[in-house]
Amino acid sequence: QVQLVESGGGLVQAGGSLRLSCVASGNIFRINVMGWYRQASGKQRELVATVTNGGSTNYADSVKGRFTISRDNAKNTVYLQMNSLKPEDSAVYYCDLYMKTTVGGVWVRTPEVWGQGTLVTVSS
Repeated sequence: QVQLVESGGGLVQAGGSLRLSCVASGNIFRINVMGWYRQASGKQRELVATVTNGGSTNYADSVKGRFTISRDNAKNTVYLQMNSLKPEDSAVYYCDLYMKTTVGGVWVRTPEVWGQGTLVTVSS
């Protein structure tokens, strides 16, 4: 069973930086996508950024140029470097993982696994 554990959240002033980490453990397939989502109070969970095992990245428009997602495949760890933080970045940040494998010669996507979340608060 795959588990995700996030760390690195906290309180920071606007314009500051934080780095989030997420370590995955368990039976992790080689082909996988790890990412970060966030959910602010009273709002729906939204995509922040994703990165494939090959290093391809995808970002929400709201964080492009400020956040950088990266991963260390050897450590099964994904990072989110957040710079120039704004109060509207305040949210619980969740790590996410899904994998791809073949079943009977057909590629299938495994159910997503979520971490417990880490709170990021940006003060103005």
